[in-house]
Amino acid sequence: MKAAYITTPGPPESIQFGDIPVPTPTGNQVLVKVGAVAVNPIDTYVRSGAVAMPLPNPFVVGCDLAGTVEAVGPDVQFIKTGDRVWGSNQGVLGRQGTFAEYACVEEPWLYPTPKKVKDADAAACALVGITAHLGVFQRGNLHPGETVLVVGGSGGVGSMVVQLAKAIGANVIATAGDDKKAKLCRKLGADVVINYSKESIADKARQYAPDGVQLFWETRREPDFDLTVNLLAERGRMILMAGRDARPEFPVGPFYVKGASIHGLVMFKFSADEQRVCAEDISTWLEQGKIKARIDRTMPLSETAEAHRVQEASTVGGEKSLAGKIVLTP
Repeated sequence: MKAAYITTPGPPESIQFGDIPVPTPTGNQVLVKVGAVAVNPIDTYVRSGAVAMPLPNPFVVGCDLAGTVEAVGPDVQFIKTGDRVWGSNQGVLGRQGTFAEYACVEEPWLYPTPKKVKDADAAACALVGITAHLGVFQRGNLHPGETVLVVGGSGGVGSMVVQLAKAIGANVIATAGDDKKAKLCRKLGADVVINYSKESIADKARQYAPDGVQLFWETRREPDFDLTVNLLAERGRMILMAGRDARPEFPVGPFYVKGASIHGLVMFKFSADEQRVCAEDISTWLEQGKIKARIDRTMPLSETAEAHRVQEASTVGGEKSLAGKIVLTP
């Protein structure tokens, strides 16, 4: 089968595209004929070695996938050949990745794909959707009627936060860096959109939420804690999901006086059972049209190295060239 893989961590150019054996499902593994995959920042960190993990050799890159079940191992209980499935959390913690014509995935990490949902849309919502769900509900404890401020509301995770919050009846303030991305945020359902290239986040957020926001979702690698703490309501919560090497100053006094809390969020450290709760909601809301995939571009699997370069330039290089996910198809 064709696959995008590495034999040693390195730059995007270290990704090879060629033939490796089709895996055979054993135990509770499911062999999926891949219909679509999506690129995530963590894919580039694992590929480069920035996040050190045990890797099979060759190591197929990628976390997300959607496709059709080709075969099942002897211990698989619920999934059958011919089922359409989607999943994430592969290509990490020693698990083989998904950027190939076929992928073997343990049954607990796969979820049924609704009939009306395309493979590309399911793959594009996989990691970002589960991450957003974990942060909005398990860590952020957001309730209907509360307000969330999403920094970067048009991005992969940010766009899902906006949609999940609206799906339960919360209020959403989203930030965007230009008019095009601001328009996208409004289309996703944001109640207020702040174009931070022209407007003050602090001033406009205060106009809409004078008592502060209950949840502040930070997607930037260098958070501004003075801004965040100033905008948090009493007992407000903050989600951090980026900035591995960041060491910003922190306003301890105002933070503790508000009784606020900060929650770090690393999706692949949550169990299969915890993530399945998220996946069930995501599948339901995708089928109902309450959430939609944000796909920036679709590319062939053979161009995985270029997709990694674009993703890395956006998330690490600061080019901000993406407004959604990169999806690849075999």
